[in-house]
Amino acid sequence: MSTVTLKHVYKVYENTEKGTGSAKAAVSDFCMEIQDKEFIVFVGPSGCGKSTTLRMIAGLEEISDGEILIDNKVVNDVAPKDRDIAMVFQNYALYPHMTVYDNMAFGLKLRKIPDIKRDKLGNPVLDSEGKQIPIMRKYTKAEIDEKVQAAAKILAIEEYLHRKPKALSGGQRQRVALGRTIVRKPKVFLLDEPLSNLDAKLRATMRSEIIKLHDQLGATFIYVTHDQVEAMTMGTRIVVMKDGLVQQIGAPQELYDYPINTFVAGFIGTPQMNFFDGHITPDGKLKFANNQEITLSASAMAAFDADKIGKGLDIIMGIRPGDLKVVESDSNMTVRAKVEVIEALGNETIIYSNLDVNADNTLEKSPTSITASAKLKKNPQRKSEIILAIDEEAIHLFDRETHVSIRK
Repeated sequence: MSTVTLKHVYKVYENTEKGTGSAKAAVSDFCMEIQDKEFIVFVGPSGCGKSTTLRMIAGLEEISDGEILIDNKVVNDVAPKDRDIAMVFQNYALYPHMTVYDNMAFGLKLRKIPDIKRDKLGNPVLDSEGKQIPIMRKYTKAEIDEKVQAAAKILAIEEYLHRKPKALSGGQRQRVALGRTIVRKPKVFLLDEPLSNLDAKLRATMRSEIIKLHDQLGATFIYVTHDQVEAMTMGTRIVVMKDGLVQQIGAPQELYDYPINTFVAGFIGTPQMNFFDGHITPDGKLKFANNQEITLSASAMAAFDADKIGKGLDIIMGIRPGDLKVVESDSNMTVRAKVEVIEALGNETIIYSNLDVNADNTLEKSPTSITASAKLKKNPQRKSEIILAIDEEAIHLFDRETHVSIRK
């Protein structure tokens, strides 16, 4: 079992600038139970606290308050080397003067493992009470070679073992960095934005490699990224963070379908969700964006909290670009928009338009900008007017004051 538990964990940095003596919380009240063999992804914008949380789990950052447990053992005061974790960094952190083999073996040469005292023939040595004598010993050369060769085979880098890092590509270097952690067989793998230095195509390939590696090793992975595509494709559960606070924890599809607030809704999903200020009435009339109006059916309204809507509520409506469809005629679930920019990607067309059909076309995002993603036989022309049908089952409503979802 390789579980990780965070109980009300805080990280506060003292601000000594200009003698203010104030403090800033980089991470606030982080609570989570990570189960054995999970692939957890911390995601959020720069400065949200995701890497700080990872470093606290690793022991590289001291926690200000709370508890961190690995396999139900509190490790607050345990040195990083004794936590049985392995960390992969963004910059690979390989020794340039060593071969791939020596880079992977280096950590093993320094570590000691529990064993029993033996004589020259390899037989156990007993104490005066006839009990075996426990000792800590270094790995033998044969044990190190076996572990390095096994890790190299998993990562398909056997032919590079005698090269130095400068003779490797970015993807190969990342495999070596992963290999250095695999040889130790740690309880928990910590990965801090390991793919951010790679190009887009190689990043996609390495995503698949890391997913397969997780399945093959059957270990607990905690992965930090600012890329929501990586989070959606790799994690069994995702932790969305903002300003040091956990916004929502859940499976990728759960966060996509049921975001708890506008931040999660806007951060998860590409292209980003459309948001519009509006007002909804109990009978489903939703007026928004330059006084355009749609009417939700009773079944669609049943998904939302009627008590919160009351006699009417100022809301933020969210709709994903893929839940909009270009149609030929108006209905009670359509809006009109003026096309600003077309991105024809082959398999889909992304249409950037504006619900204020009388506004001058501009590339600047306005409160009435709307993005649609669809498969079209014929793309509309710039500055033309189109009709967009909204999938009422896919509408998200958020309280305009709190930005929290009013979905049941």
